Amino acid sequence: MKVNFNRAALAEGLNLLATVVPSRTPKPILQCVRVTAGAEGVGLCATDLEVGIHYTLSQVQVERQGEVVVPAERLAAIVRESADEVLSVEVIDGIFHVTGADSHFTIYGQQADQFPPVRDFDDKADAEIRLGNLQDGIEQCLFATAKESTRYALNGVLWQVEGKKLLLVATDGRRLARCRVTLAKSVDEALQSAKIIVPAKAMALLDKIGTDDDDLVAVRFVDNQIVLRCSNVVVSSNLVEGNFPKYEEIIPTDHDKKLILSTEAVSSAVRRAALLTTQESRGVKLSVGKKKLTFSCRAPEMGDAQVEMPIEYEAEPIDIGFNPQFLTDVLRVITTDEFQLELGQPDRPGVIKSGSHFLYVLMPINLG
Repeated sequence: MKVNFNRAALAEGLNLLATVVPSRTPKPILQCVRVTAGAEGVGLCATDLEVGIHYTLSQVQVERQGEVVVPAERLAAIVRESADEVLSVEVIDGIFHVTGADSHFTIYGQQADQFPPVRDFDDKADAEIRLGNLQDGIEQCLFATAKESTRYALNGVLWQVEGKKLLLVATDGRRLARCRVTLAKSVDEALQSAKIIVPAKAMALLDKIGTDDDDLVAVRFVDNQIVLRCSNVVVSSNLVEGNFPKYEEIIPTDHDKKLILSTEAVSSAVRRAALLTTQESRGVKLSVGKKKLTFSCRAPEMGDAQVEMPIEYEAEPIDIGFNPQFLTDVLRVITTDEFQLELGQPDRPGVIKSGSHFLYVLMPINLG
């Protein structure tokens, strides 16, 4: 194999693959990237056996075709530190040579046939979504997934097709985020109302691909895997096994206390009121009264904080406590200037709505 690479394009591809390559694994070959030079360009491939990625580079000059497996971290470091616009790569007797204007590196490669197979996108799409819409949806729900739950279904994001909309739902048991994404192509009848759980790692990877929001993401479901293609990137992932919670049952529909609030003002108030929270006192109390909303926190042996803001409200007063981090997380992803807060009783979940596409349910906490 002999190839001349545009260094910046190669660095971009390796940076994306690095999100998949495991830092620790009993199988050293998984810490490698497979490099395949063909007639149409160079393909980079990485996998951790759960999520895989194919990345195609067209800004190359292939002088001799071939395939090799090399350590991803070493190759990425060489490319990252180089100042050359073009890097020449040649494989001789299994040794990977990288040559710049004033440098030459050799990396011992491995046999390409030892690298595990990674599914490519090799058939028609089951659905298509505009990249910008999908990434907006990911950002509005991914933060609510469980980080380390024994209930594996909570470690992923639920995909559910309803007509021409894709519902993305995530929950960690204490909060729930749901958003609707418009599909660019109607899906097969068999996928309507199907419930598919995509791992959080794959969702985070999708949020990093592409440069043009108008690019289309083609989606396939095959053999308990999801495969997505966007421009020069193909991402494949095993689906999460298990049953996602019946989230519809925990979304309150009878709340009688509703407020329209400024996203920026509430975000500032929550951050300031939370400045004195401690490990023992993590909650911020919202006191909703006539014409005034007060955010307060009291920490034993430290002090208390109180932030007020004017509101339009005429219903019954209510005091309710929330985890300030969970409030800050959702306010960070709301894209509208205002949102609606719906409350019932102090021991029932609060609901935040932004437009017609986004909903967030937040369990209250007892402030004693």
